[in-house]
Amino acid sequence: MKLLKLVPDDTNIKFLKWRVPFFVVSILLIAASWALVYSKGLNYGVDFAGGLEVRATFTESTDAPIAQLRTDIEGLGYGSPVVQRFGEDNQVSIRVRLPDEVSADKDAAQAAADAVIDELRTNYSDIRIDGNDNVSGKVSGEFREDAVFALVAAMLAVALYIWIRFEWQFGVGALFALFHDVSLTLGMFALFQLEFSLQIIAAILAIIGYSLNDTIVVYDRIRENLKKYRKMPLPELLDLSVNETLARTVMTSLTLLVALLPLLFFGPASLFGLTAAIVLGLFVGTYSSVYMAAPLLIWMGVNSNSFVPEETVADRQEKKLRGEV
Repeated sequence: MKLLKLVPDDTNIKFLKWRVPFFVVSILLIAASWALVYSKGLNYGVDFAGGLEVRATFTESTDAPIAQLRTDIEGLGYGSPVVQRFGEDNQVSIRVRLPDEVSADKDAAQAAADAVIDELRTNYSDIRIDGNDNVSGKVSGEFREDAVFALVAAMLAVALYIWIRFEWQFGVGALFALFHDVSLTLGMFALFQLEFSLQIIAAILAIIGYSLNDTIVVYDRIRENLKKYRKMPLPELLDLSVNETLARTVMTSLTLLVALLPLLFFGPASLFGLTAAIVLGLFVGTYSSVYMAAPLLIWMGVNSNSFVPEETVADRQEKKLRGEV
């Protein structure tokens, strides 16, 4: 029985032919992503924003009264709450910023939560409380700092590993590709104002891992081909390397999508942001391995001699003794 091949053996797509326009588009997307992050901001969950979050469902309504909920909660004296739909139109997330001294006191924080829940149950007979959480401002600030440190440390560790494993140019290329992937993910969350929580940090770390895996596979094939085809122009060699690893890339991505797409469309609302981030990461991670990590090798001067050990004085003397020079 003949095996099904998603990518034929003789595939020869000229990926690097369009490296300049795609690279420009990538730079513009990175700039747009960070502009969105700074202008619109990220919709921090309680993990990062601190305060109280109550999740509720209106069991007999098709649409939650967002404006009225905001007015009701403001009347409790905790400031202006953030009320957003959470999943279906009749599901809401209510976030209230509590003073640090209240959040830090377990009893006071619980009393605030009880006050909000009592207000909701008094005003809405069909409301069902799905859960509530409380995080102090100090703890949420520590969460943000730790999350940023984790992302930066992961990216630098990746660059260092690839530098040691290959050459410094490869480390720079991989780091830039990861920066591209993380930037576009943050841009998506800023654009659609999806909740940004500790779950999303886990998703971004997963994206870094997937993108790194794909980049290393491509880089390893590039290194092999640099030794094998010493006279081949570098753009052609990069195209050859990408095409040779294309079947593996397509199969890996499709396998992950088979598992992720049902979770994205039919899974619980609490996992939507995490799943959406990883799905986006599959595409941008694969794209960056081809159009960010690979073209940078050309512009940083990688050539057929990059992996040929330099001849030492002892090597030259040995050649003279053997009469090879």
